[in-house]
Amino acid sequence: MMTRKFLPYDPRLSQIARMLRKNMTLAEILLWNQLKQNQLLGYDFHRQKPIAEFVVDFYCPKLSLAIEIDGDSHEGKLEKDSKRQHDIEKFGIRFLRFSDEEVKHNLDGVLEAIRMSIESDGPSGASHRISKRLSAQ
Repeated sequence: MMTRKFLPYDPRLSQIARMLRKNMTLAEILLWNQLKQNQLLGYDFHRQKPIAEFVVDFYCPKLSLAIEIDGDSHEGKLEKDSKRQHDIEKFGIRFLRFSDEEVKHNLDGVLEAIRMSIESDGPSGASHRISKRLSAQ
């Protein structure tokens, strides 16, 4: 039996995560509808998952994979997002990032990029900024 790795988190974030789950953006709802109930390659994803001092949009414990959707709230926060991602990657978690517009206007491409990343990297691998792949297609 495989044991899950415990990820530390600030307990105060549980309430914030609950609030975020109730107030998801359109892009988050669209992607969640494709990730929930093990629909993507049979993997279990969680939404608005507290990790350390942060909350990630989606997280798959078996893959140690976080998926972030960068919307309006991320505008002008590249340095802060990079530090946040780096802090979370210290726990062995890899990231895939997509823009809000990519999810809303190219959901099939986003899902294919996630599938390709999972199939090529499996449970380990480097973080990716997938949007570069999508915009090149």
